[in-house]
Formats: sequence, C-alpha cells, structure tokens
Amino acid sequence: MEETKPVHFIKEAIIEDNKTGRYGGAVVTRFPPEPNGYLHLGHAKAIAIDFGMAADFGGRCHLRMDDTNPSKEDESYVASIKRDVAWLGWSWGEHFYYGSDYFDKMYEWAIHLIREGKAYVDDLSPEEMSTYRGTLTKPGKNSPYRDRGIDENLDLFTRMKNGEFPNGARVLRAKIDMASPNMNMRDPVIYRIMKVPHYRSGDTWCIYPMYDYAHPLEDAIEGITHSLCSLEFEDHRPLYDWVIQNCPVPAKPRQIEFARFNLTYTMMSKRKLLQLVEQNVVNGWDDPRLPTIAGLRRRGYTPEALKDFCERIGVAKAISTVDLALLEHCIREDLNKRANRAMAVLNPLKVVITNYPEGKVEELETDNNPENPAAGKRKIPFSREVYIERDDFMEVPPKGFYRLSPGKEIRLKNACYITCTDVVKDAAGNVTEVHCTYDPATMGGWSSDGRKVKGTSHWVSAKHAITATVHLYENLFLTVDPDDGGDFMKNINPKSLTVITDAKLEPSLAETKAHDRVQFERLGYFCADDDSKPGALVFNRIVNLRDTWAKEKAKK
Repeated sequence: MEETKPVHFIKEAIIEDNKTGRYGGAVVTRFPPEPNGYLHLGHAKAIAIDFGMAADFGGRCHLRMDDTNPSKEDESYVASIKRDVAWLGWSWGEHFYYGSDYFDKMYEWAIHLIREGKAYVDDLSPEEMSTYRGTLTKPGKNSPYRDRGIDENLDLFTRMKNGEFPNGARVLRAKIDMASPNMNMRDPVIYRIMKVPHYRSGDTWCIYPMYDYAHPLEDAIEGITHSLCSLEFEDHRPLYDWVIQNCPVPAKPRQIEFARFNLTYTMMSKRKLLQLVEQNVVNGWDDPRLPTIAGLRRRGYTPEALKDFCERIGVAKAISTVDLALLEHCIREDLNKRANRAMAVLNPLKVVITNYPEGKVEELETDNNPENPAAGKRKIPFSREVYIERDDFMEVPPKGFYRLSPGKEIRLKNACYITCTDVVKDAAGNVTEVHCTYDPATMGGWSSDGRKVKGTSHWVSAKHAITATVHLYENLFLTVDPDDGGDFMKNINPKSLTVITDAKLEPSLAETKAHDRVQFERLGYFCADDDSKPGALVFNRIVNLRDTWAKEKAKK
C-alpha cells in the first residue's frame, strides 16, 4: 500500500482554495531567505514546506533572495543558499529572483501611496517614534508630521532618494491607524535612509524598503499564490494584506503561517550562529558542530535523512522543541542500509598473537553490509600483530568487563578467539603491548566445539593498517536549551571536538573519497571530510550507534 502524507492545515487551506477556484487551481510558493548567513536546520523545514507544497499540487516554488538590507548581505551567502537548496534535492528551475530586482517598482508604489494620502514622510527620531507608538495597552498618537500635504511628502521622499538627508533623519511611514490594537498597524515605517552600498546595485539607492513593505510586493510581482512563512509573521499578516490591497499589484497572495521548532542542545539563530563564527568558537559556517545545512552536509548527514526528519516533526501551529535524538535516529535509519561496514581502531593497542606463524597473512571474507546483501563482500587481511581499542583491554578488570584481560578469552570479530597470556609495559608502567594466543579451530570467528565468549573486539592488521585523522563530535552546547540563563556563549561545550591523529583503519578504506560514508563497526557512522584525500584521510563522526530515540519510542 502506498504511504500517503498527512494532510496538515496548510495543505487543507490550499485544497480549499483550489475547490473555490481562488487562484484558478494554481499553486505558486516561494522560499525567500535573506542572504546574510548560511541556512540552518530550521530553514530546511521551511524549504521542505515551501517546495513540498508546490510539488504536491503540481505547482512551482521560487527561490528568491530577500536582499533589502544591504548592511548584512553578501553574494557569498547567495551562493551558499543555492548550493544548500539544490543539495537538499529541490529545484527552482528558471524561477530564481532577487528582491532587489524590484526596487524601482517598490519605489513607484511608494509614490502611489503618497499620492493616495496613505504614506507620509516623518521627521521623528527613533526614540520619539517609539514613544508616540504607544504600548500594548495604550494606543499610539499621531506624529506631528502625519498631516503633511501630498506635494511636500513627494518632495521630501524624492530628496530622501537623492541622498540629501543623513541616515535616520527621515523615514516614510504608511498612514494606517495609530490606535490599532495591532502594533504593526500603527503607521509602520516602509522606507528608511541607509547610505550603504548594495552588493548588487552598488550606490544606486540610499533608501531601502522595510521587509513588511517589500515582502508582499515581491510575492505579488512574482504571482505567488500562497506565501508560507513562520509564525512570528502572524501579527504582521494584516500589514501584508494592507500593502497588497493599497498598491496596484498584479496579484493578491495569501499569507499562511506555520510554527518554527527548537532543537535540544542546539542554537538556531543566524545572528547567534554568526557570532559563533566571528568569534572563532567554530571553524566557519560549515563546521560540523553547527546545525547549518553546510555543517550537517560536511558532518555526513544526507538530504534524505534531513527530509525524513522534517517529515517526522510535521507542520504545526505552535512552536515545539524537538529532541536531537530524533535527528540522529533519522540519519542512522538512512545509513543503516546504505553505508558499508569497515573496522577502525581509534585508540590503538598492539596485540601480538604469539602462536600465529610469523609472516603469514590470511584474507578473511565478510559482508560489506549485512543489511544489504547487494553490497557484496570484502576481504580483510589478518596477521600476527593486530590493533584493538585500548579501552577493550584492562589489566585489572572490574566485574562485568567482558573485553580482553589476563587469562580472558574473547573473539576478534570475523577472525578467531584469542586469550591474553602476557602484558608488556614501559618504564612508567603503561601497557604498550598485549600478548595472546589464538585457537586455530576458531578461524572465522566461531568455535567448532560450541563454546561461547561474551566479549568481541574489532581490530585491524597492524601490518596492513592505514593511518587516518578522525574528528569526534559531541554537542556544541552543554544544556538542553543553550539560551537558558540569557547568555548562550556560557553554555559552550569545551569538549565538543576531539581530534584523533593516529587512528588505524583497515586497508579497504585507502581510496575513500570526500563525502563517502561508512560505519566503523562498534564505533558509529563516519563521513570522509571535505579535506580528506587518499593518503591523508580525515573522517568526521556523524553519529554513534546508540539510538536513544528508538529505544524511548519502543518503551512508549
């Protein structure tokens, strides 16, 4: 049976519009990020909704750079946004736009509002304007400049455009209702003076439209039918509609809001992520510890896992906090069948199998992926000296320790049973080498006489091992809510990254390319870093193997 997607409130609204013929059955959405930073996981959800709704109804979704604030925007951010949206698997086709493409038309419609007596130039300072605006319980009062004549407003606005006034000297405000219970309708500013070069238009403009004025006009110009946005714009919707109704626009889009989500142990604010980047807390926007799409991609997350995550959290009307364990569950689910297995030892301890013939090498065959028979098999070299994890040996083990210790027999995965017979230490008393014997009858990893061992260790042949750098990532923040307490910088985890420079890997990984993903058995899923190359391999741990989300769900 084909699985059907849930019908959430946005889809219901579009279905109803199609029934009534509101837009002639057309569905045109848009994803309109501001190019002032890299996209993060919250944007991935918005992208899934914007592009997903268009796809579900056979429509189209535009990708638009909402670049009306030149003080923070840059072409490099545009490139990163396009790269991220495409990597997630969405296509905008020929429908890529810039809000700045419409500056002339926005200015023309501002003139229209002035001529209609619906906009005026105000000289109040920002502090005075805030006082005049009132409060949630007290209505605002009219600016003394509200009743300027149309000709004076036209003259002043033209001079604003021509650069005759300094920053902050004057603004253009919509004339709506200073007593409105909705603060956004109390004569909002729609243009401000900002003598900052625009990354596309240079010094052509020194006045720029405010978001609440520009966004509905951009939507209308492009023929957007359903303007899907996050919940904080719900109170702005009356202003969105007012702009559409009072400007001679070619279309009348409908704004629908959905809730954002928070993720435990994670910060999802472009402004705060930028602070982490600028203060070198992380190594750029694509640091694998960040929830940016670029960071998640570099860490090794797949588009399919992120789409699955967005689908699972759903579309809601109330802000929710999602457990990071769900995101990790989604990537494990995705990689379980697609990622081949290999053995790697991150903290190597040499084991010498004293009764194994010197110089002898055997090739042991094992599955590349037991969850996917089509992945085939591989051969692993086995020799007299192997590396195991240092944590898999204890000279004086506590109760319940099932790994290697003096006199203890364990299994080397896919190889044989070994028993510890001797320990070699350096002058400081540190264990440098472990001597063992093996049982030839157990080659292949199992005993013919039926005896069982509780402990199994992964390993690599010392003679054939390749050396690699491995990055182990933990949560960037120590607390579930990094903002709790008011200063998220105080909650940085100082141990969020551990760099291992002498990891030993089985030789099948020698030709691993950047972005190749693999499961290091018993250790987790790993991805070859952007900087990784044969001869100088670098792996990022995507996630460990312990699935806390699935276990908690099973309990419930």
